[in-house]
Amino acid sequence: MTTKENEPPERVSDAEQEAVRNAREEARRRALISRPLATSEFRPLSATVQVAIAARTRRGRSHVSNDDHYLVVRTGRSQETLATSLSSGELPARFEEHGYAMLVADGLGESGAGSVASRVALSAIAHMALDQGRWNLRVDPETAVEIMDQAQHLYGRADLEVFAKSMAAPLLSGIATSLTSAFSAGDSLFVAHVGHSRAYLYRHGILTRLTRDHTMESDLANSKGPVPVARRAQDSRHMLTDAIGAGGGTPPVDVEQFRLSTGDIVLLCTNGLTDVVDEDQIADVLAVPRQPAEQCEMLADLAEQRKGSDNTTVVVAQYLIPRS
Repeated sequence: MTTKENEPPERVSDAEQEAVRNAREEARRRALISRPLATSEFRPLSATVQVAIAARTRRGRSHVSNDDHYLVVRTGRSQETLATSLSSGELPARFEEHGYAMLVADGLGESGAGSVASRVALSAIAHMALDQGRWNLRVDPETAVEIMDQAQHLYGRADLEVFAKSMAAPLLSGIATSLTSAFSAGDSLFVAHVGHSRAYLYRHGILTRLTRDHTMESDLANSKGPVPVARRAQDSRHMLTDAIGAGGGTPPVDVEQFRLSTGDIVLLCTNGLTDVVDEDQIADVLAVPRQPAEQCEMLADLAEQRKGSDNTTVVVAQYLIPRS
């Protein structure tokens, strides 16, 4: 008597072997077709930097109206898939990247006419930036040059607009404005400046002034001897050597680039703050972790407590920049 263990194995036919081979090939084909595409997430700094911004303005004791104005703008680019036959894993998720522009303008003129100059300057720049439609959010050496050139162009156009307005009516004759702006994209910061409003950078306990006052007082203090300077405009305390809309040709614009680090604070302000609050006191306010709105309020309060007579405007931006 024989058992199954002693029986010879059943022979697999050639047709069956072919079917097995075909099934394996079909499985490999399906696996190859359905394999997910190798993709990498694209996240430039302009998409990952977190920025918190606030602003405050107060009318000074000696002013019938507030001639200061400020503007904060977020520009951006985005991409979002609305319809596709591809799987979600093969396409980038909804993407946004941003840049941030902050401007303060201190208008100069009699009986509140200075507010027209600061309004015209900020409005002109906002409209021209939109019309030109070229927002560089990923900064390399080439785009850095473009951004700085664009700042020069925008300031020149603002100067023409304010000067034209000053010629439109006798009440507006002689109006002008300071104009200080900051634009950040990723960890790059660009500061453009004309006049006696200021930009500061607070980092690790140190407050650094990023701008130079365009005043006769500043020019004389920085020179070793007499310097020929022309007055372009004047407020109640300062004779300005350069201002937007003062006439006599486009004023020279100071434009510089800086590198931001996480935890940095950028402050823009008019001289209503810096005339009565010293830089150590400003640094003390920025040193304590608070929301930007609270820091703005405290700085404006300080100017008021020091019985500041001029209008006070402050813009505070806090930066959180991820490590690369």
